[in-house]
Amino acid sequence: MAWFAHLAYVGVYQPIYNILALLVDAVPGADVGLAIVILTIIIRLILFPLSLAAIKSQIAMRRIDPELKEIREKYKDNKEELGRRTVALFKDNNINPLAGVLLLLIQLPLVLGLYYVVRSEAKQISFDPSVLYGFVQAPAHASLLFLGEFDLAGKSLLLAAAVVLSQFIYARLLAPAKKKKSLSQTNARSFQEDFTDSLQLQMQYVFPVIFGVIAYIATAAVALYFVTSNVFSIVQELVIQKLHGKR
Repeated sequence: MAWFAHLAYVGVYQPIYNILALLVDAVPGADVGLAIVILTIIIRLILFPLSLAAIKSQIAMRRIDPELKEIREKYKDNKEELGRRTVALFKDNNINPLAGVLLLLIQLPLVLGLYYVVRSEAKQISFDPSVLYGFVQAPAHASLLFLGEFDLAGKSLLLAAAVVLSQFIYARLLAPAKKKKSLSQTNARSFQEDFTDSLQLQMQYVFPVIFGVIAYIATAAVALYFVTSNVFSIVQELVIQKLHGKR
């Protein structure tokens, strides 16, 4: 696994580290927190086209859900025909069911790389010259006091609370609209529907708290990264919902 660690370092960690160094050298007061905010937004903007493709696919999937359920019910005893009809339905509606997987595969290394850069830089004020490229100079000064208020090397209850709130708002935006069901439909609920509802409740109420605890324990720099990423996700979701409807 040494080759994988080296690939992750050279392909993800080191480029992000160098961009952060350039940003710290450029922002007012060499504010590391402000540089983290800008870097997070840059990475999310780079990933936006993939996010948009995945979200469009989710919206289309929700639109064809009745047809998909009908096909599954009709051909439940014929797996080969079921697969053929499902693929044909996706093709007719220009849906790529793997769009979300592709986004995750590309996004995860970048997000983890950003997380580790933020975490490591929060432990020190100076940049490590051995990690910097030859054309990138270490900033002469770097301030870990974000906006003169938040010590990024310490813990911040306020930023952790902001993580919980922003994550909760984003989860609420993602939650599908509840449809009124008759008593017979309620009684006929499947295990899958119960599981989905349970997962949605966890996303809305449990996951935000978990992320908040992680953000508090892992230093204010990581909390700032989470808040920035969540706010970007909220704005992105509101724009997409306005253009394409709720997914």
